[in-house]
Amino acid sequence: MSGKILVTGGLGFIGSHTVVALQQKGYDVVIIDNLSNSSIDVLAGITRITEKTPEFEKLDLREKSAVKDFFEKYTDIDGVIHFAASKAVGESVKNPLLYYENNLASLIYLLQELSKKDKANFIFSSSCTVYGQADELPIKEEFPVKKAESPYGNTKQIGEEIIIDSCKVAEGLKAISLRYFNPIGAHHSAEIGELPLGTPQNLVPFITQTAIGKRKELSIFGDDYPTEDGTCIRDYIHVMDLAEAHVAALTRLLENKEAPKYEVFNLGTGKGSSVLEVVHSFERATNEKLNYKIAPRREGDVIAAYADTTKANKVLGWKADTDLDTSLASAWKWEKKVQEKEEVEE
Repeated sequence: MSGKILVTGGLGFIGSHTVVALQQKGYDVVIIDNLSNSSIDVLAGITRITEKTPEFEKLDLREKSAVKDFFEKYTDIDGVIHFAASKAVGESVKNPLLYYENNLASLIYLLQELSKKDKANFIFSSSCTVYGQADELPIKEEFPVKKAESPYGNTKQIGEEIIIDSCKVAEGLKAISLRYFNPIGAHHSAEIGELPLGTPQNLVPFITQTAIGKRKELSIFGDDYPTEDGTCIRDYIHVMDLAEAHVAALTRLLENKEAPKYEVFNLGTGKGSSVLEVVHSFERATNEKLNYKIAPRREGDVIAAYADTTKANKVLGWKADTDLDTSLASAWKWEKKVQEKEEVEE
């Protein structure tokens, strides 16, 4: 392969695992990250796994001139995988303008540069939040996009629309939006994993931090939903399965001349698991007893969301095959590694 793949937000949770998957397939990677929600230590973890250090540029994509300078320096970018975005639903409700600036300005400045190229391939990290509470399950790509419940969700919807409009006018631009369900786990080596700053926004880091003693207890928000055990249902996909899907999507953009200018794929396991099922799976996989309590429902939580993955399975030739117990065991292995590192640093 001649050109490089740019991964924005490449030191974040999903970004770092995707960099590993790309390098293991022989791609040359350059990472952009402003380190606002990630650590430079992740670069060393990627290197230890792949025995190759990706190029790294510390850069804020909200600075238009910096993005322009980057593409003038790196003229051989064959594809861009765009992860760099703020993603905490609650924070987006409190600070909407930060989310609109960070998630949309960065996207626009990237697309402006890519639109100048004869050929450009773009992968957007979107989200199943665009579907809201779907009218039926599992969720298919052609289901309607519903009014967003949060500014974060709205940035994903608007982001997709911006990409569609850009593909219509930029002759050389092709793009794929990947709508993730719930990424969990860590690389099996425990060299990289999910490292939330402050209080975790996602279920699994909260579980692992509670089990290791960083948190007193896990709050399960609502046990009176119309599900089998009363708790919300989500589709939990192992982060390396998700990373491999990005490689499959990139391969389609680079190699399939017949592929449409713009496509959307759901990325999940196709199976829903309730919050209590995840708790019990974690206890089973790790032999750790979890301290949890039932708390009131959270505003904006949908009852159930899980993917129909038929399109990704058929068109991308990709399938998520890591089971829930294995995913949670990897998250626990990573949490223990983080704890060891923190104890050494003390």
